[in-house]
Amino acid sequence: MIQLHQVSKVYPERGEALRQVSLQIDRGEMAFLTGPSGAGKSTLLKIIALIERHTRGQVVVDGKNLERIGRRALPYYRRHIGFIFQDHRLLTERTVFDNVALPLVVAGVGRGEIERRVRAALDKVGLLAMERRHPRALSSGEQQRVGIARAVVHRPALLLADEPTGNLDPELSLEIMRLFEQFNRVGVTVLIASHDLMLIRSMPHRIIRLRDGRVEDSGRREAS
Repeated sequence: MIQLHQVSKVYPERGEALRQVSLQIDRGEMAFLTGPSGAGKSTLLKIIALIERHTRGQVVVDGKNLERIGRRALPYYRRHIGFIFQDHRLLTERTVFDNVALPLVVAGVGRGEIERRVRAALDKVGLLAMERRHPRALSSGEQQRVGIARAVVHRPALLLADEPTGNLDPELSLEIMRLFEQFNRVGVTVLIASHDLMLIRSMPHRIIRLRDGRVEDSGRREAS
């Protein structure tokens, strides 16, 4: 699903964020990215989502070479990816329903289909009864669930999450991770950046460690 070969990212103001990263995430896999602050976790996710462009190397996602995806094709590429941010990025003046519906509205999906998909997504994250509330009225954990529902409402093949449990207590963090596992079990490829080593070590998924923009440990065992 995801292949990176010798990928580097250079920012003019702060230098190299990624340094010759080579990595493969299989279709249907769930894996974690970890490492200290500034290791390159967020940058790597943004490059895969084409929120940012890499500087050198090659990135292939779902068979598509990202260097060949121009500005016009970008919205179509992103329709197959769900991205979850640590800070939720919800529209506070819109209802929960409207926040989750936004990707479908942008894609031109019909009203009836939007209502069906949004309610199915909210039901999946346990927030169907709150569809008419505004984000300000929700707890931090509930806001994160809205962000997850918005990320999966268009049925992406790939789900990326950047520190999705960073502001949550341990019990809520585990609940959120269990939600990701549910999506993974139905075939969604999931890649999560997290610094919560205690939590991710308790789960049976590959852990990829980054340090100073390099892959320190890919989490794969080499064949003997």
